[in-house]
Amino acid sequence: MARRPSLVKLLITLTGGVVLLALGSGWWLPKLGWALVHDDGPAPADIAVVLGGDYYGNRILRAAELIRQGYVPAALVSGPSGFYGQHECDFEIAFAVRKGYPVEWFIPFPDDALSTRDEAAAILPALQKRSVHRMLLITSDYHSARALRIFRSVERSERGSMEIRAVAAPDEYFHAGSWWRTRQGQKITFDEWTKTLAAAIGL
Repeated sequence: MARRPSLVKLLITLTGGVVLLALGSGWWLPKLGWALVHDDGPAPADIAVVLGGDYYGNRILRAAELIRQGYVPAALVSGPSGFYGQHECDFEIAFAVRKGYPVEWFIPFPDDALSTRDEAAAILPALQKRSVHRMLLITSDYHSARALRIFRSVERSERGSMEIRAVAAPDEYFHAGSWWRTRQGQKITFDEWTKTLAAAIGL
């Protein structure tokens, strides 16, 4: 008989928690979105690095604009394999050229990376060989905070001294302040938080 009051208390507590979450959703839902975003803004650097994983061209177009504005002389474009027997960088650079940007602005970097950490492990040594001291890391806004943490972590593990700034590219399907209003926004946020938490526990 002693269990029934405890069960009632548990149900009341859970119900109250759900109500509080619902009432406070206008506060914590945007924070979940904005926590994924880190944008240092552009600054003069030796090179821009465009990460793979963008199928709409927003990342490479953001890099192209930074080159046009004089922040960097060129962009190294990461190109994971698996795109119908080709590398992503080939498609990205061709896309930017069709948009009117000179092909000479872009340095293809074919790789076999399966994760952002794989990209960092491949790209950073290549940049060191190019004597790069300052780089702009270009990726989608929802990916920017995690990508920056990973690149800085890999750079520290290699005892490097490279300055890495994140520059976020917009994504038409993710808006930090209202991501929960669309199914695609929900999927992107869930996926990115899953990867963020997995990285935090070392997976």
